[in-house]
Amino acid sequence: MKSLLLTPYKMSPTSKLKNRIIMAPMTRRKAHLDHNPSEIMIDYYAKRSAAGLIITEGTIISKDAIGYGNVPGIFNKQHIQSWRKITDAVHRNNGLIFLQLWHCGRVSHPHFHNNVLPISASATNMNIPLGNSGYMCGASREATKLEIASLIDDYVHASQNAMEANFDGIEIHGANGYLVDQFLHYCSNQRDDEYGGTPENMARFCLEIISACGESIGIDKIGLRLSPAGHMNEIVTEDRDKYVYEYLLSKLEELDIAYIHTGIFDDSLRFSALDNKTATEFLRAGYKKTIIASGSYDFVSAENGIKEGLFDLIAMGRPFIANPNLVDNIKNNVPLKSYNPSMLHELL
Repeated sequence: MKSLLLTPYKMSPTSKLKNRIIMAPMTRRKAHLDHNPSEIMIDYYAKRSAAGLIITEGTIISKDAIGYGNVPGIFNKQHIQSWRKITDAVHRNNGLIFLQLWHCGRVSHPHFHNNVLPISASATNMNIPLGNSGYMCGASREATKLEIASLIDDYVHASQNAMEANFDGIEIHGANGYLVDQFLHYCSNQRDDEYGGTPENMARFCLEIISACGESIGIDKIGLRLSPAGHMNEIVTEDRDKYVYEYLLSKLEELDIAYIHTGIFDDSLRFSALDNKTATEFLRAGYKKTIIASGSYDFVSAENGIKEGLFDLIAMGRPFIANPNLVDNIKNNVPLKSYNPSMLHELL
């Protein structure tokens, strides 16, 4: 019997997937210092075109969105031209590819911003790890309402650039403690204006980005990654965060975006702040349209999750690093290579 993972799936009017296996976004930091995608990235993505959908690594929407070196950007003509080489290579192999739009917010350092503090929902402090050298202080400043409007414009401009680069759609990175996620949690959003203090206000920034990008490129070309729990970058889940996400999901249910994507490393974990649900179970409770699950699934648990209606598509990261031809190997029952962290040193 053919695996359910290998069956086609109509994700949106403009995106019919040839299978349900998604290449997860994975930060690889192989772009040039000017954030221009490198030539080696062309082959990296083209090799994985058998995926139902490729979601690229996080790609910064502006120079101010940076938090790490050697990450790709999508804010100038050179970026567009370089990404187009990648999308063309994927399309020649009959693949689909979405660009993940990324703003790091407070997960950054003044070093990247001409010695100005990085922007966030509120002025907070976090400890940013520096590998073996310990931690540096990660202070941020609160975005003004004018800056919030400018940030939304940056997302729109980046989405337009993605279309010019021939992407099939975009994923807004609203997970893992980065800028959009910072607005969705009380620990990082301490505002008392229309962007903070209540679930409606805290979800506003995310929804305004989706609305503005949807008006520009089409709402069906937009995906959203969310982390209702299991956070990175010192986001601390509070019980009241649940109500922010419940409100956000209720509004997303009214829209025809392409999908919601779970951003978590282990989706078997249950969280008391989410009524003892896993992250994906919580998302499904409030959202009945397309959900991409991710987080340490194997092929058996992924197939079972789809059969049970918990989610519709499965995103995998490490298996795609180890096996560029992952989907073909599954089809042909070829044993898969095991992931090894040493594989991160180069793009295979």
